[in-house]
Amino acid sequence: QVQLVESGGGSVQPGKSLRLSCAVSGSVFRVNRIGWYRQVSGNERTFVATIFTQGFTLYHDSVRGRFTISKDSAENTVDLQMDSLRPEDTAVYYCHINGINNEGAGPEDYWGQGTQVTVSS
Repeated sequence: QVQLVESGGGSVQPGKSLRLSCAVSGSVFRVNRIGWYRQVSGNERTFVATIFTQGFTLYHDSVRGRFTISKDSAENTVDLQMDSLRPEDTAVYYCHINGINNEGAGPEDYWGQGTQVTVSS
């Protein structure tokens, strides 16, 4: 069973930075991509950024140039460095893995419990 645990959320003023981290435990037979989504209360969960197994990254247009995703395969972590934060970045941020499980089924989506990010003056 894969577990994703996020940390690093909090409250900051506009223009400041936060760094989110996701610790991954357990195993997935094959990870296709790992990354971050966010959700504002009452709205759908939306894509933020992801890293594919091949190493290339993808960002939502609203965060490109401000957010940077990185992973440490040795530590089984994926981080999201968020700079120049804006009030519209306020949301619960979820760590996400898409991959094939150890039984060969999938691809399946795995989620963390989420961490709150609030950007407000």
